[in-house]
Amino acid sequence: MEMGKANLEIFAATLLRLAQVDRDILVVTSDSRGSGKLTPFARALPAQIVEIGIAEQNLVGVSAGLASAGKKVFAVSPACFLTARGLEQIKNDVAYSDNPVKVVGISAGVSYGALGTTHHSLHDLAALQAINNLDIVVPADNFETAAVIETAVSHSRPLYIRFGKAAMPHLHAPGAHFEIGKAISLSAGRDVTFIAIGETVARAVQASHLLAEQGIAAGVISMHTLKPLDKTAVLHAAQHTQAIITVEEHSVYGGLGSTVAALLLQNGVSLPFKIVGIPDEYTVTGSQNEILAHYGITGDGLAATAQNLLAAATVGHR
Repeated sequence: MEMGKANLEIFAATLLRLAQVDRDILVVTSDSRGSGKLTPFARALPAQIVEIGIAEQNLVGVSAGLASAGKKVFAVSPACFLTARGLEQIKNDVAYSDNPVKVVGISAGVSYGALGTTHHSLHDLAALQAINNLDIVVPADNFETAAVIETAVSHSRPLYIRFGKAAMPHLHAPGAHFEIGKAISLSAGRDVTFIAIGETVARAVQASHLLAEQGIAAGVISMHTLKPLDKTAVLHAAQHTQAIITVEEHSVYGGLGSTVAALLLQNGVSLPFKIVGIPDEYTVTGSQNEILAHYGITGDGLAATAQNLLAAATVGHR
């Protein structure tokens, strides 16, 4: 796969391009213009960026106020702090008050690596999914990132967008279609389907290539929108494959996996199923790659999980 840039770089570049022709676009940050790749934005459009300082609750409250006045606001801060400290303001000032703020959590998952649990964001999807009137998007690559930012400017509902830090490979063919709430099928597989979100999609694609070498047809779905979930895509995959594996850089509780599991069960669908994510423990110390490798979120690890799941299903049917 051809490598692209970090999604954060695409986010910042896309936002700058759009803001240069739309003066209602504002960025509100909490001392995170550097980590958010927003320094060029601040230099080019100083009147369209508001620096709050390290005060995430104020960041969200101010953003909600600006949005209520008609501004198109992107509230940017590290996901771990933004969605924990600012949770009440996201719930009340943004979602409950129906202010269409684009809440942007950067350096999510285990992007901060060895900085550890205080800087990891493995709870944000679980916490925010339970808030009414809040859509959630986690782009996988540069294309999805640019597309969601272009869409978000005119999105009329409160929206949470989650980014990691790593450079990502290009996953989509030219002309691909992006729409909030509509998953993108990267490949179809009769044996197993990976339903992945965010930066884990590339790892699922790697696994599908490894499995193909062994004669196992593995499909990959980029479920870039967690809420509203594309239920049709999930149920279609369940009908056309023997097993489903969900993959996420998030706790196994309350994220993509548990959401897909609930959907399948409530629709009477039973098939071999596995949630791959971060277990309920304090993570090991290391870089993002080292941590994800420890939990089997690599091409090799996911391919092994698929083989084991299919083998167990075969034994169960004997």
